[in-house]
Amino acid sequence: MREQHTWVDLQVRRAMERGDFDDLPGAGKPLGDLGADHDPDWWLKQLIEREKVTGVLPPALQLRKDDAELDALLDGLASERDVRREIEDFNARVMRARYTPVDGPPLVTQPRDVDAEVARWRERRSTRHTGHQAPETADQPRRRRWFRR
Repeated sequence: MREQHTWVDLQVRRAMERGDFDDLPGAGKPLGDLGADHDPDWWLKQLIEREKVTGVLPPALQLRKDDAELDALLDGLASERDVRREIEDFNARVMRARYTPVDGPPLVTQPRDVDAEVARWRERRSTRHTGHQAPETADQPRRRRWFRR
């Protein structure tokens, strides 16, 4: 066994003398995560970070995230029918997760009342539309067009 170590050391030393290890991508940089506890999913976490994969959450956490982002998503929709469809889809996913075996953290997300959410969407929409209109003031005279037919 000792002879094998000596042979390996000799091969590494010869490769260093030839310059085989010069200009490698990680040359001069410390190795990462040497002090961390062993994590059996280290390779998966590195893959997710490297490839910037999103949307890989347990169903309960994904539903919490979707619930938090639902109002912003609804505000981007133009018709009441689309809003109702999106809320019904969200509620269906909540109910499906509720009746499947727990995989991960417990499900605490509640389904939303479709009519109440549509009413809230209408209110937010009317507030947005009235906020964007410039109020006409009596102090400024109406501008006339430079060309009239």
